[in-house]
Amino acid sequence: MEKIKMTTPLVEMDGDEMTRILWRSIKDELILPFVDLKTEYYDLGLPNRDATGDQVTMDAALANKKYGVSVKCATITPNAQRMDEYKLHEMWKSPNGTIRAVLDGTVFRAPIMIDCIKPVVRTWKKPITIARHAYGDVYKCTEFRVPGPGRAELRFTGEDGAKQEAVIYDFECPGVLQGSYNKDDSIASFARSCFAYALDAGQDLWFGAKDTISKKYDHTFKDIFQEIYDAEYKDKFEAAGITYFYSLIDDIVARVIRSEGGFIWACKNYDGDVMSDMVSTAFGSLAMMTSVLVSPDGKYEYEAAHGTVTRHYYRWLKGEKTSTNPMATIFAWTGALKKRGELDGLSDLVAFGQALEEASLQTLNEGVMTKDLCALAEGITPTPVDSDSFIKAIRQRLEAKLGA
Repeated sequence: MEKIKMTTPLVEMDGDEMTRILWRSIKDELILPFVDLKTEYYDLGLPNRDATGDQVTMDAALANKKYGVSVKCATITPNAQRMDEYKLHEMWKSPNGTIRAVLDGTVFRAPIMIDCIKPVVRTWKKPITIARHAYGDVYKCTEFRVPGPGRAELRFTGEDGAKQEAVIYDFECPGVLQGSYNKDDSIASFARSCFAYALDAGQDLWFGAKDTISKKYDHTFKDIFQEIYDAEYKDKFEAAGITYFYSLIDDIVARVIRSEGGFIWACKNYDGDVMSDMVSTAFGSLAMMTSVLVSPDGKYEYEAAHGTVTRHYYRWLKGEKTSTNPMATIFAWTGALKKRGELDGLSDLVAFGQALEEASLQTLNEGVMTKDLCALAEGITPTPVDSDSFIKAIRQRLEAKLGA
């Protein structure tokens, strides 16, 4: 068959460890035989980030802004142990954090559902997409240990010299102190990304915060969301037959558990970090979770929601067979290819991405799966396979769909 043509390149961000191995296998077996793939390649593997002083991450993020769509492999965010292991010059920051900051984006994560794996929450029938703000809050906080009795104060000095001050607490003993922040423009970008994504998906949007307790911080999130919704999206939501729903975060959690799914759940940074893992585990596996970063101006970065699978990588280095689940990485590629095709008016490219997703799901529903899913399967007798065999099984079904 003639290879499917592309006109605009994807920004391709390679990564680390076992996911880097899977990355190459997915390209060689499932994409390059069928697509005349055009990418602008950036190696975000930790050795190259160290060699370039992490400039490669910034270059990749700026390329994403230029071309509009990227696909990213999982990468290492180094700690002290990784500093020693990779002999790094510096403890480089999270590549995801850098890319999010450049794109001013919101992370949307949704489970990949298959017939033979049922959610732990039995009321859930449809995917729940977590929209995580991924800026500020505890992840950008300043904190220190209070050594003993004393007064903790909060102070803001404006550019004009005006000051706002408040006593946080009069400590009578040692303790801890933390200062968090956020920005109106970041919250507004978060809101617009969520509203636009909901419209694109044709799904309701839920958002929860604790504005009754946090009357300035959380209430600002609530107010900005409502103002933008009323001014820019209310009419569009009504025309699309979808709703925006706000409530307290504890009420939202209760409603989520009782729901059947099928909506987008917008979360502040910490809430999104925790709830995305809860949702992915309840639906089956973090390896079955898609992730896309969406900016307010319509830039997209697709990736797997999981890490680099270090344990399997060490086994692979010894020449052992591994059963690493490649589904989330496959769906990162299909998401990027479909979006590129949609933006460029290439229906064949969109159809290919859909066919690859269908072939992957068919493989799992027929019981051919990696070991992490075998214990979760119901109603079938699964056949556990290694990663290479699983990808080859997908290719067979993909070729049948494409008539190759």
